[in-house]
Amino acid sequence: MKIEVWSDVMCPFCYIGKHNFEQALEKLPFKDKVEVEWKSFQLDPTLESGKAISTSQYFKEKKGFPESQAQQMMNHVSEVGKSAGLEFNFSKALITNTFSAHKILHLAKKYNKANEMEELLFKAHFTDGKDVSDVDVLSSLASELGINKEETKKVLSSDEFDYEVNQDILEARNHGISSVPFFVLNEKYAVSGAQPVNVFEDALRQTYKETESPFINFADQGNSCDDNGCTI
Repeated sequence: MKIEVWSDVMCPFCYIGKHNFEQALEKLPFKDKVEVEWKSFQLDPTLESGKAISTSQYFKEKKGFPESQAQQMMNHVSEVGKSAGLEFNFSKALITNTFSAHKILHLAKKYNKANEMEELLFKAHFTDGKDVSDVDVLSSLASELGINKEETKKVLSSDEFDYEVNQDILEARNHGISSVPFFVLNEKYAVSGAQPVNVFEDALRQTYKETESPFINFADQGNSCDDNGCTI
């Protein structure tokens, strides 16, 4: 069973959704049969590349939110995150263009370490207050996964993986995806947003059930016949 997840590094609910999804997956006996593919999405591609601003400044200048409203939103997200076992430090979090971070996600995918890289990027952004567009920051994160720093820097200084990132974004647009996180289960079902663990669990069970059997019975078996005869 394949799960595709569209996400952006600076989306707090993507971080929360990832952990709720993973908690649900851990409960399932077929977890080892589930393939997860992380897809790129940019919430704000208009941000200047190589420039980072504080979260409060972003809400004020780019979104036009009063400081009190912005603070209320950040406090709410922090509380939701805490319930998922995550630490959000919005006073340190830097808003920046995430295209480079997505390039490194695709580099990690090359080594089958996309999920680990996604986790490192979220933590770097929301918990540690690191600039996830910075070459040295991204190179350091990649090296934590055993990816050569020089290869990372080469990717960031070239157009390597630009196509892959843009294809993910185009695919999201073609699917009508306008918000993240967005989970697509076996190219058939969708779960939108940072849903509770039980919602992910139910969706995964239902999708897997259909994967195992071509048909789903929506009622108790009625009168029928098979090669052994008829039952009434």
